[in-house]
Amino acid sequence: MSGSPDPVPAMSSSTDQPRAALRVRDVIALMVGVVVGVGIFRTPSLVAANADSGAFVMIVWLVGGIVSLAGALCYAELSATYPHAGGDYHYLSRAFGPRLSFLFAWARLSVLQTGSIAILGFVFGDYATQVLPMGPYSPALYAAGAVVLLTAVNVAGVRHSMRAQRLLTLLEIAGVLLVVFAGLVIAMPATAQDAIPRLPSASALGLMMVFVLLTYGGWNEAAYVSAEVREPRRNMARALVGGIAIVTVLYVLINLAYLRALGVHGMADSQAVAADVLDRAFGASGAWMVTLLVVVATLTSANATMITGARTAYALGRDVPLLSFLGHWHGPTGTPINALIVQGAVALALVAMGGATRRGFETMVEYTAPVFWSFFFLTGLSLFVLRRREAAMVRPFRVPLYPLTPLVFCATCAYLFYASLAYTGFGALVGLMVVGSGMVVLLVASPRPALVDRSPRAVDHPGSPS
Repeated sequence: MSGSPDPVPAMSSSTDQPRAALRVRDVIALMVGVVVGVGIFRTPSLVAANADSGAFVMIVWLVGGIVSLAGALCYAELSATYPHAGGDYHYLSRAFGPRLSFLFAWARLSVLQTGSIAILGFVFGDYATQVLPMGPYSPALYAAGAVVLLTAVNVAGVRHSMRAQRLLTLLEIAGVLLVVFAGLVIAMPATAQDAIPRLPSASALGLMMVFVLLTYGGWNEAAYVSAEVREPRRNMARALVGGIAIVTVLYVLINLAYLRALGVHGMADSQAVAADVLDRAFGASGAWMVTLLVVVATLTSANATMITGARTAYALGRDVPLLSFLGHWHGPTGTPINALIVQGAVALALVAMGGATRRGFETMVEYTAPVFWSFFFLTGLSLFVLRRREAAMVRPFRVPLYPLTPLVFCATCAYLFYASLAYTGFGALVGLMVVGSGMVVLLVASPRPALVDRSPRAVDHPGSPS
């Protein structure tokens, strides 16, 4: 799936810059690992509770795949044209300037990535505690241990982290396929299946799409390793589209398995749909299978989140003198070591906080969702801005059906931003306030203006302050 090195180098050969070491399969493993996390074992019951129809359950999961594909096509053009370790941060900087991109990087460091790592650590801790409890603070201890271990693996080098990612992703997919096999083949089918779709209310549809697209979320993380991909101008589109196709197939199959084994009302009433399906298929041993599956899924997602999150912090350090210590790339290991350590420290602080004041899955959705969809919308908008401003730029991949495809993506992001505010609670405001606090830091940090070569054949230097 890999090719020869790009004849037009996308990066410096200097050892303190990202190197083109990743293949398409590495990017797909990273992308699938981020997306197929614990959400697919929790959100289907929430979707079913609002759908009230098995057919509509399948419709919204298919729509989620189509919307994600539209977004992936937008990112394929951006990442193929501007391969850069900063991903969205770099696109926002080129389109809207350094101040907005600084706020995005601040949000990644304070809300999005570190919050996701901490929550994944707690989910891992909750399940690991069922196997081997370590006292009243057992989940927090396991969470902290996972953060430290995975940070160490990533600091050790990109080869180690990607080997771990490929292995964990294969185990994760095997676990999902086990649930699919159990639900479609072994478990007795549920009775009274409802195959007639009934249109839900606007609020129910909004909640369903929030949860569905949350579960699909994370495919954009592939953009953060575009500066480390062999032949990024050709391979980024292949990786993004291929990854979305794999995720959509897995999600459709596992929801079919849930529906066959439990029915739409059984899904809605279930607190752990995968556990209930495996229990019907294998009996009591199904609980151990689910525990192992969730542990693997959380570690897979957490490891991938660490890989991509540190790349944004690295890009931020290259652009902001006050944070320049984050912009160090360690040549021998091929990793942004300082960014990884700071990211791990922030995640550990959130774990410590969560050990005292535990908050549920829904609260974390409230905390992150408005921030996530607002910047997602702006990244989609940056495609229009850069198409107009840098019309002469060579674009190895162009979004099909432009401008319809990015319009669909931007409209979906705008709606999800509204829905995440309208149908959630106080946590959404807290997340926005934390991002707003970045304005204070911005007054002191003074990011450099973007210095960008906009010539038609320009290829970004991934470590440059652009």
